[in-house]
Amino acid sequence: MRLTSKQTLLLLGLTGAGAAYLAANRSSRKSGIVPVASLDLPRYMGEWYEIARYPNRFEKDCTGFTTAHYSQQPDGTLRVVNRCRNPEGRFEQVVGTGRQVGAADAATLEVRFAPGWLSLIPAVWADYWVIDIDPGYRLAAVSEPRGEYLWILARTPTVPKQEYAALLERLAQQGFDLSRLEMTRQTL
Repeated sequence: MRLTSKQTLLLLGLTGAGAAYLAANRSSRKSGIVPVASLDLPRYMGEWYEIARYPNRFEKDCTGFTTAHYSQQPDGTLRVVNRCRNPEGRFEQVVGTGRQVGAADAATLEVRFAPGWLSLIPAVWADYWVIDIDPGYRLAAVSEPRGEYLWILARTPTVPKQEYAALLERLAQQGFDLSRLEMTRQTL
């Protein structure tokens, strides 16, 4: 595909704006939020149930039964399928792409749900940090450097109260406001 000079300028402008946006947002890192020391990515793959989350615009129309499914692709990227039930009772899903940032065991990833042709624009990629995970890879917390987003995920629709309470305590130590958490409905 050959780009016209106008399209090339637009693409360069969008890329520059995206880079500036990304640089500004990454510099506003909240202290205390750190990814786990290492992540066994193949063990992390599979189905996760959303147990709780900070309210966000991505899920404003989700009434529950929210899941995330991760799978590794032959090219090294991840396929991300987020699914939830809408107010009419139908399931909706969005499919995205993820990639690991850093070493092979880094818990810092990026995800995008924008079309692939936009993947060169840094602003379409969002930080996805695994900030807590139990040794059995059954319960995890995901956020990003600013701490504006938080998801608690589990391999099952419910979590033992003691394990959940211990995770909340660790999240509070990282500076998260637990009063913002909303529980996700996973059962009828």
